[in-house]
Amino acid sequence: MVSYFEASFSQLSIHKVGNKLTDDPIVLSEHSLQIEDEILNGLLMKYFLAPFEKVNEVYRLSHPTHDLNLNEVFHFAEMIFEEPESFHTHTQQIAKHLHDISNHPNIKSGELYCVYFKGVQIEGELLDAIGVFKSESKEPYLTVQQDIQGFKINYEEQAINIKKLDKGVLIFNTEKEEGYKVAIVDQTNRSEAVYWIDDFLKLSIRNDNYTQTQNTLNIYKNFVTKKMDEEFDISKTDKIDLLNRSIKYFKDKDSFDIDEFANEVIENPEGIELFKSFKREYENEYDTQIADTFSISTAAVKKQARVFKSVLKLDRNFHIYIHGDKELIEKGYDEEKNMNFYKVYFRDEQ
Repeated sequence: MVSYFEASFSQLSIHKVGNKLTDDPIVLSEHSLQIEDEILNGLLMKYFLAPFEKVNEVYRLSHPTHDLNLNEVFHFAEMIFEEPESFHTHTQQIAKHLHDISNHPNIKSGELYCVYFKGVQIEGELLDAIGVFKSESKEPYLTVQQDIQGFKINYEEQAINIKKLDKGVLIFNTEKEEGYKVAIVDQTNRSEAVYWIDDFLKLSIRNDNYTQTQNTLNIYKNFVTKKMDEEFDISKTDKIDLLNRSIKYFKDKDSFDIDEFANEVIENPEGIELFKSFKREYENEYDTQIADTFSISTAAVKKQARVFKSVLKLDRNFHIYIHGDKELIEKGYDEEKNMNFYKVYFRDEQ
C-alpha cells in the first residue's frame, strides 16, 4: 500500500525522548540535519520506510471529543504542512508531547526521528508526508577493518539495526478534515504499544468503503488459501475457482452482502459457516469491525485483484492460468509415467 521509490528527504530532525516517570530527560536538538551522503541517505530511507510496504491498514488522527484540534499531533502536523519552514520547531513540540505521555515504567528511552518526506505513495497517490520514528532497541555490531598487517576487529555496543524499526508513523498530507491518512508500524508488544497508538497519536482505524472492501477480500483470500485446508479436502483448482468467483462478485456488484456473497460464491453450508466464523476471529484478533453490508469500492477491488492468484504452477515446466469454468480442466494420474496430469478443454486456439 505504501511505496517510496520516488520519495526523498526534505528535512530531518533528531531528538531524544526519555521516560518521564523515571526522570529520564528529553534532549532537543537545536537544528535539523542535512544528509549529504547518498549511501547514508539510502540506508535511512530504507530504515524509515521499508517496513510500511507491508502495512495494509489506514488510520486517522482522532480525539475522544471528536474535535481534531485537541489532538496534539494533528495540530503540529497541520502547522508543518501549512508552513514547512516551521518543521524543526514543531518537531520539538512533538518530542515534548511524547515525553509528557511517556509515564509508564515499561516505556523505553530512545531517539526520535522526525522527517519531512516528498513523493511517498499511498493507495496510488504521491504525497508529502511527515514521519515520526522512535528507535528503542540497541544491538552490538562487529566491525572488521583491513590494515597493513592484516585485519582488525572491533565492535559498536549501542548500534541500531536498520532492518528493525521499533515504532513509526507516517502522516500523509491528504484528507485533513478526516484526520489525515495515517500508517503505523509498532514492533513492541500490545501493552507497550498503547501509549504510542492511543496516548501519543490517538488513532482510530479508517472504516470507509475502501477499507471494508479491502479487508473483506483479504479475509476471504486467507480463508481460502489457509483455513479451508484444515476442514476440507480441496484441490488447488477449486481454490483458484473460489478466488476467481469472489473477484467476479465484487466486480459485478455495487454493494456487498455477506449472506448473498456466501451463498453465491462459497455455496457449501459448512464452508459458509466456517467463513463467517473466520471473519469473526479476525475482527476479535485485530480489534476491528467489518460490516456485513457495505458499498463496494472499485479502486480496492482493482488493487486486490492483482494479488488474487489464478495461476496453477506445475513443477518448473508449465503455468496454467484459470480465469473461467473450472469444469473445463480435469486432473488425473498416469500410472505408466508415474506423473500427475491436467486435461484442458477449449474450443478455439488464440
